[in-house]
Amino acid sequence: MSVDTGQPPALRELLRSGPVRVLALIGLATAVAFFGMVPFLTLYLADATRLSNAAIGAAVGSIALVSALGAFFSGSLADRWGAVTMLRVGLGLYVVVCGALLFTDAVYLVLPLITCLGLALMLCTPATKKLLSLAAPDESSAIFRVRYVTQSLGAILGPLVGAGAYAIDRRAVFICAGGLFASCLLIVHLSRSSLRSLEERRTQDASSRRAWGPALRDRKLYLAVGAGISIALVFSQFESIFPLYLKGEHGSAAAAYFSGLFAYHAVLGIVLQVPAQWLARRFGQAVQVAVGCAGFSGAFVLFGASGGALLLLVAGVTVWTLGEAILMPMPDMVTHRIAPDELKGTYFGFAELRYAGFFVGPVVGGALLEMEPAVYFTVLAVLSFLALPFLAAKSLRIQPKAAS
Repeated sequence: MSVDTGQPPALRELLRSGPVRVLALIGLATAVAFFGMVPFLTLYLADATRLSNAAIGAAVGSIALVSALGAFFSGSLADRWGAVTMLRVGLGLYVVVCGALLFTDAVYLVLPLITCLGLALMLCTPATKKLLSLAAPDESSAIFRVRYVTQSLGAILGPLVGAGAYAIDRRAVFICAGGLFASCLLIVHLSRSSLRSLEERRTQDASSRRAWGPALRDRKLYLAVGAGISIALVFSQFESIFPLYLKGEHGSAAAAYFSGLFAYHAVLGIVLQVPAQWLARRFGQAVQVAVGCAGFSGAFVLFGASGGALLLLVAGVTVWTLGEAILMPMPDMVTHRIAPDELKGTYFGFAELRYAGFFVGPVVGGALLEMEPAVYFTVLAVLSFLALPFLAAKSLRIQPKAAS
């Protein structure tokens, strides 16, 4: 009789699993494709159409909105028809949409096609997370730190690829993204047997695949969603409202300041997974969450006290990134632990509602910054601890379990 203490294996140990390596490669390639295309859609729409800035923002924002609202449905389909099937459909839709965008700039076609990117994201995300959860060696939730690393790498490499492609031709971003999505579709096709075996081996109760009831009645899932919304509300400030603060301090130089700080933050996010893993091996979830929340809160204090001074801004980004490295993967890690194997798609789909925080966050932050920067930083320093009561709840703590 062995005991699972809940301690996570090192990331390199997780990557010894063939299916994990396949899913990590797919995750990296799709992240590069996504971040190499979506950030440039606003520029594309501004160049190719006469839409207002508000309309452009709404069009690009519809990608996240559609994905968040529809993921519960697509997740349930992943449980019913198989995650591999849904992942192939989603990647295929990405390829079709990128191909269509390559050959048209008529606004009445472009706008629905951009919304279809949200549909593709909606289909792929719960299916990918379900497969990762099923592939986790010894059911380790640290598998979602692997996902965080691939997403971070994609956020670094994607804009570089997209910027180079856009400089050649604005439609070239669709060629690059479409090619990467097509490559992922090929990888999934070639690996379909091993990926499907994950579902066949771990999901036995097919009769429950149509039951949304267990997910909707699970209090722990609502705690995970509440935590995700709280984290997203705070995290969204860095890419939305923080640049506005820099503009107030540095004027036209704000873009250069933010670009440098963001690049530093992106690389540091990967490096800080090492201390995040160390913390997870030695302390319980409540301590980890407290440290993560303190990182976000301390960053707002340092940003507010900086007056735009570079040294304090760098210090703030450092502790911010530590908080992010700990907290951002945690809602998925919790969902992984609480979801029954046969309902993982449904659970992960429902958990995508946390992206509502990315809508609420900039609205709240923008209103606070208009009052006074000191008010903004003080309130956000307090709100940084909003996720603590959700993730520190006793019902979400890792419980030792016996295994034969």
